[in-house]
Amino acid sequence: MEETLLKTAAPPLLAWFRANKRDLPWRHGRTPYSTLVAELMLQQTRVEAVKERYGEFLRRFPTAEALAAASEDEVLKMWEGLGYYSRARHLHQAAKIIAREGFPQTWVGVRALPGVGDYTAGAICSIALGLNEPAVDGNVLRILARLYADPANIGETGTKKRFSALLKAAYPPETGEFCEALMELGAIVCVPNGAPMCGACPWNGLCKAHLAGEEVRFPVRSEKRERRVEEIEVCVLKCGEKYALKKRGKGLLAGLWEFPNFPRSGGAEACARGTILARREAKHIFTHVEWHMTGYLIEVKEECPQYVWATAKEIERNYAVPSAFKAFTAWIK
Repeated sequence: MEETLLKTAAPPLLAWFRANKRDLPWRHGRTPYSTLVAELMLQQTRVEAVKERYGEFLRRFPTAEALAAASEDEVLKMWEGLGYYSRARHLHQAAKIIAREGFPQTWVGVRALPGVGDYTAGAICSIALGLNEPAVDGNVLRILARLYADPANIGETGTKKRFSALLKAAYPPETGEFCEALMELGAIVCVPNGAPMCGACPWNGLCKAHLAGEEVRFPVRSEKRERRVEEIEVCVLKCGEKYALKKRGKGLLAGLWEFPNFPRSGGAEACARGTILARREAKHIFTHVEWHMTGYLIEVKEECPQYVWATAKEIERNYAVPSAFKAFTAWIK
């Protein structure tokens, strides 16, 4: 019964997608490699933010071989501003594997690439390889929960496995189109936060939640955990035409370049060594933590040897500074 409903829903969804799909750059000249790039870029990042950067990235690294030959710093610099930089490192590692062994042709092989989870493997396999492998993310879980008025918690592993099996059994021959159509429906029509645009939905005559007038009840999900707050002082040290940078170690934003920063009140020593030229407050939100930052532009008389010192042009060209520090990079000129 469940499989029959989804099979019935496939043709109108495909017709709607062909008439209404957005013109996105990764939908042109698609290859398995370019699909991998797009899917990793789109993880936890808005489509609008990826649109321009996707083209720039592929112009710089048009093949897996070109990406594999680059240094990690080059890759991170090209990723600058997209956030979640572990994705860039994973993509770099995956490119080295692909350059050496070729692009994998099975779900298991694609899933084994660094940075590729179940959803990304399904998207690449169905879109780029034509395999019957579903891609189930929050968007797909939401639209299926509404289609079936399913009361199960979409955050539970069992719910995801059940919907994945249902999709695999119901996938039409147009695997790539169907995969993208599901994503598109969740992105622009069956949107979250209790505000689906049911009047524009190709499933409004099939969707059990809509027919019962209970769209806002679905999907059911666990409450989000509160973010941890960290108080940080950021010191933009200026000596002549150069600025101090240090490379982050393991963990959040690992391998990227940042201005010296300290827990709140820990920057007093740096302030004491120089003249404070400006002060600014800023906040940056990550998935599980918020940085509440107080930044200081400080002029010092000599370069501290524990830091790398670079001019504004050198920083712009060679050093990937995460957008978390955007409020303070405005001081560099």
